[in-house]
Amino acid sequence: MDLRKIKTLIQLLQDSELAEIEVKDGEESVRLSRASAVATAPAAPALAVAAAAPASPEPAPAPEPAAPAQPEGEQVTSPMVGTFYSAPSPTSPAFVKVGDRVNAGDVLCVIEAMKTMNHIESEYSGEVAAVLVENSEPVEYGQPLFIIRT
Repeated sequence: MDLRKIKTLIQLLQDSELAEIEVKDGEESVRLSRASAVATAPAAPALAVAAAAPASPEPAPAPEPAAPAQPEGEQVTSPMVGTFYSAPSPTSPAFVKVGDRVNAGDVLCVIEAMKTMNHIESEYSGEVAAVLVENSEPVEYGQPLFIIRT
């Protein structure tokens, strides 16, 4: 790769808020990234430049930290964004807890969305293997809430 192209890429990285640029041109590739350094005063960003060399197979990415093991079973996910409540009122017992048997159609929890309380029913019959959300915690659409072992 031409040195002028590399200098242009360095300037592009310095002028932008990008953390990394990688360009592949045929069998050649260049990767530019900002060095992560702790500075006490503002300074020009340091750059690390990979030498232009024929592309080689990239090493396998490092494995991500293992998530806590979840029990086997069917996931019940949130159908909406809102606030998760495990009981109908603060003084009431939870609708379900780990180990309870549920049938399809049983209420598992309430999700409050726009001041409306929405009962979330089980799609499966079986045993509650895990409750994945804490009471009064915000939830997102599609977020797993429960695992039901069928």
